[in-house]
Amino acid sequence: MKVPANVLEVLDRAETDGSRLILTGALSRKLYLDTAKTIEAAGGKWNRRERAHLFGGDAADAIEPIILTGEVTSTRQQFGYFPTPAPIAQQLIDIAGIEPGMRVLEPSAGRGAIAFAAAQAGAVVDCVEIQADHAEAIADAHHRDITVLVADFLTTSPRPVYDRVVMNPPFARQADIAHVEHAFQALKPGGRLAAVMSAGITFRQTSAAVAFRSRIEALDGELRPLPEGAFKEAGTGVNTVIAVLCKPDAA
Repeated sequence: MKVPANVLEVLDRAETDGSRLILTGALSRKLYLDTAKTIEAAGGKWNRRERAHLFGGDAADAIEPIILTGEVTSTRQQFGYFPTPAPIAQQLIDIAGIEPGMRVLEPSAGRGAIAFAAAQAGAVVDCVEIQADHAEAIADAHHRDITVLVADFLTTSPRPVYDRVVMNPPFARQADIAHVEHAFQALKPGGRLAAVMSAGITFRQTSAAVAFRSRIEALDGELRPLPEGAFKEAGTGVNTVIAVLCKPDAA
């Protein structure tokens, strides 16, 4: 079930409290009915006493996948790890402008799809990956130009030593924003970051999304849309963009 953009905007600004979802703002009757239909399809039911739609579980968990994919499906998707298809990995390498000899960081590296593409371009790559089995898969390749650290990237303290950062972070509850902001600290002056992000970053009105778009604008960055279904082979229908950010040269 595809969800119209105006309904996605309503869901984005809705308030959630445990199993409760409360719509905010003035809605036309048609927009309210369209939104209610989407909520019901996702498992929410209107409760007059609570003056809210109630879900069987956490309302935010039920609504987040709809905002990310633009549709309601019967399959729950956590939007944590999904491997980067080879064409997208190569696009990140090209957009980042990775050249031989560059030092590159891939945070939340998964099994290294992007890291191996960067090494193929001649870079020396440091990976950070929270899941030990994924990190082991990278290490087992014994690539002389790739290292991997098992850690939660958000708990690390990045140093500005990298020429490039290329990444496909987790998306759940706007984790992609936090990961990209943290990774930006690892760039040298003049360095460039290219990251897959949820397309929700282009329209969501949360404080984090609004602040991130302002940051993109201030740094003359870009949000380049990827085709619908770009990650279909990875098992997700999430809509995505590539964020491009450059760190200003030192004065």
